[in-house]
Amino acid sequence: MAMKKPAQYNPNTVAWRFYVVVGAVLLIYAGLMARTAYIQVFEPDMLKKQGDNRSLRTNTKTVQRGSIVDRNGHELAISVPVETVWADPKIIFDTNALSMTKHWQALADVLGQDVNKLKVRVTKNPTKRFVYIERKVAPAMAGYIQELKIPGIYLRKESKRFYPAGEISAHIVGFTNVDDKGIEGVERVYDQLLTGEDGEKKYRKDAKGRKIEILSVKASTQPKEITLSIDQRIQALAYRELKGAVKAFKATSGSAVVTNVNTGEVLALVNSPSYNPNNRAGVAIHRFRNRAITDIYEPGSSVKPLTVLTALEFGSVTKDSIIDTYPGWMRLGGSRVSDPRYLGKITLSELLVHSSNMGTTKLALSVPKDYLIDKFFDAGFSEETGTGLVGESSGMMHDRARWSKFELATLSWGHGVAITPIQLARFYTTLGNGGIKIPLTILKQDADSLAKQKHERIFSAENSQNVVEMLENVVNEHYTVAKVDGYRVGGKSGTAIKAFAGGYGNDYVGLFGGVAPISDPEIAVVVVIDDPGGDLYHGGEVAAPVFSRIMKGTLRLLNVPPDANTRMTSVKAEQKVEILPKERDHV
Repeated sequence: MAMKKPAQYNPNTVAWRFYVVVGAVLLIYAGLMARTAYIQVFEPDMLKKQGDNRSLRTNTKTVQRGSIVDRNGHELAISVPVETVWADPKIIFDTNALSMTKHWQALADVLGQDVNKLKVRVTKNPTKRFVYIERKVAPAMAGYIQELKIPGIYLRKESKRFYPAGEISAHIVGFTNVDDKGIEGVERVYDQLLTGEDGEKKYRKDAKGRKIEILSVKASTQPKEITLSIDQRIQALAYRELKGAVKAFKATSGSAVVTNVNTGEVLALVNSPSYNPNNRAGVAIHRFRNRAITDIYEPGSSVKPLTVLTALEFGSVTKDSIIDTYPGWMRLGGSRVSDPRYLGKITLSELLVHSSNMGTTKLALSVPKDYLIDKFFDAGFSEETGTGLVGESSGMMHDRARWSKFELATLSWGHGVAITPIQLARFYTTLGNGGIKIPLTILKQDADSLAKQKHERIFSAENSQNVVEMLENVVNEHYTVAKVDGYRVGGKSGTAIKAFAGGYGNDYVGLFGGVAPISDPEIAVVVVIDDPGGDLYHGGEVAAPVFSRIMKGTLRLLNVPPDANTRMTSVKAEQKVEILPKERDHV
């Protein structure tokens, strides 16, 4: 029997399995291509960032903050190297560094911190890579911390501002914050110049750390050194005398300003109480205030020379004119103007010597209202002085259309106007240099700077000199405590009751301003004693002696030649004390 040939077997699963495999491969390739396209086209920065993290490096060349020096090069603010302690929480967790209990306790002890709070700070967020522990610690402390060798605790070099002059120059130099940014005084005004700019170099490295490509180089900008007009010798002298007077007279505060009348340079600017800028912890905020430029006072009789000068400028009187103060009082619009005693007929010099309100009122009313007010504005009693210091007040001088005669009278005595000590110093600077108003400056001036100064003649040289000589008589005949042996000195005191909202209180301000030497004025000094607490409160009693000591020290430190015979001056002083009774400033 013949055998049948078996039928050929064709598996029916080959086709669909093949297509499944091919489809899966195609899907995988499609997914990879889509992912590649997405990364390359839509999100390329991620890969670049990952590559840069592995190969791109930046070296920074830091620059320290510039120094502040006085006119003689003595350092008032410098930057010193310090270390900052910081932590890497991730490293601390990865290495179980918190188990080093004794080391952490030692770290907390040297930093003066609580160890538990310190640990909380570094464990609060384990993924963080940077946490400040303590900013700007001393090198010795940093060395001790480094020896502890706690994993995740590191040091970083920084700089810290140091002020060698301490409280003496605190108000004018100011201070910086923990990030070396100027906050007060010159540090703030010239922050940009003092800061400079760090240098930077970007490059790529290979796996072995070798530089393979320099991408960019940015040169550092060196900070500027600021040279102040301040003479630290005079600054220290003025601060010592002012601080002593504030303490002796139990005053609330005091200010003193010393200027060069020919250049407008501020040689000293001090306030008391002051503060130590190197350690400001617990210091009351009001101590930071630079009272010499921010606080305003009615200057009282210290501006009577301005009224006399105004009358001379207008021509209503001459230097030899006689003022009749009969009968010693007058009424203006229902208000009374008077002197403590009847002075009769007096010269302009005697008007200032006796600080006559009657005489000053008659001079004020002898010139047109607008002329008188304009001269007060010209003197700078409603504008900043030019120092550029932050917070300087422009004072308070009304510019209204209507003024009563009594208001004009009180203005002529220095009431109804409020100015800062530095504004008063600018007026005496103008008086001393022959009637030319120049801006005051806290920067040392060279020949080019002086040539660019804005000069404005507001009084004639002749009349200015006449008033300065009258002020010499004021010192010689009335305020002998303001005299300086060997020098001719002129000045005027002022006493004012402090005003508040709604009227006047019971607190006084004593002022004294003047110039020397009279033969060729070089220095102007203004002293303000705010709210003396004892029985003495007049400017001639509390401010004039301080003026004398500051002026004496300044003239000698600057080697200004004497212009008077010391022995003859002393004899004259004794004669004047015997002949003329002491009089008070008129409030």
